[in-house]
Amino acid sequence: MPHKFKGTGIALVTPFLEDGSIDFDSLKKLIEHDIKGGVEYLVSLGTTGETATLNKEEKLQVLRFTAEVVDGRVPLVAGFGGNDTRELLESIKAFDFKGYDGLLSASPYYSKPTQEGIYQHYKAVAYASPVPVILYNVPGRTSSNVTAETTLRLARDHKNIIAIKEASGNFDQVMQIIKNKPDGFLVISGDDLITLPLIGCGADGVISVIGNAMPADFSEMVRLALKNDFVAARKLHYKLTDLTNLLFVEGNPGGVKATLQHLGICTDQVRLPLWRISDGLKAKLKQELDTISRS
Repeated sequence: MPHKFKGTGIALVTPFLEDGSIDFDSLKKLIEHDIKGGVEYLVSLGTTGETATLNKEEKLQVLRFTAEVVDGRVPLVAGFGGNDTRELLESIKAFDFKGYDGLLSASPYYSKPTQEGIYQHYKAVAYASPVPVILYNVPGRTSSNVTAETTLRLARDHKNIIAIKEASGNFDQVMQIIKNKPDGFLVISGDDLITLPLIGCGADGVISVIGNAMPADFSEMVRLALKNDFVAARKLHYKLTDLTNLLFVEGNPGGVKATLQHLGICTDQVRLPLWRISDGLKAKLKQELDTISRS
């Protein structure tokens, strides 16, 4: 149900060992860290999980392992996306969604489809998925925008499409969705830094990157904002603002993985063509984490 995805969801990173293989022990440590931090739900294999560099078997291993570790303690969303609609549908139909409460699907990348193409793509995903679908609009990565009109059309036409993760950064577009959406359709921030003002406009929460490392403070900020306690929420927002900015200076998830390494949760290893962040940025992250710990 849509209410499962109000509040803070975490776009989990995929930890790697130094040889580049998946570090399942650290993934378990990360999941426990975030659940203990009080987040409302988790997302396995979003784009922050470096899904573009995982093969099919690795993706299945991560999805199954995550469901086993979570064991129903919080709602769980599986990431399924791609720019070949037919292949994507086959992957969705072949997957056993036991333990999963929803599906997050980024709009097709590189192909730059028309709005009608985007609509027909998501229509097919909605029919194929046995669990509720969360749209994901992230033009900075896909090179195409899902307009407010297309989002609203999908929301009205397909009951199985229950939310959108909006990472366009276009406040006018997001407000048009919030203003005109059907009852029960959720608008979820896809950008940590503007989550607070988006909630002020009527958004329902966030699928977060910084929440991997700072789940307690960030999820509490979101809960306070959803309760309209913006005075208290702002304190936590500005406590984390500088760290949030630093996380993305040299790309995602390099910044948050370096932060998680500092916290003793996993290594900062990423897979090519991504690369670890610079030593200079690591030093700035450490300094900011030390400042936060003293505040």
